[in-house]
Amino acid sequence: MKTINKLVSALFLFAIAFVNAQPGGNPPGDGGGTVGPGAPPTSPIDMYVYALGIIAVMFIAFFTKKYSSKKA
Repeated sequence: MKTINKLVSALFLFAIAFVNAQPGGNPPGDGGGTVGPGAPPTSPIDMYVYALGIIAVMFIAFFTKKYSSKKA
């Protein structure tokens, strides 16, 4: 039964990764044309990189303190 669960989980993850794959190249009508590729599109997460980094460091410090205090 555990082998079947692992296979189903792996198949599910592969299917999700395949469905969410982004197409390559320039889609028609994006303004790339013959002039050049232009600037790559920005993602909305770009403006939160520093804030996400700070939050990640805070989580690491919090969980390190939490688990180190349980061992003592």
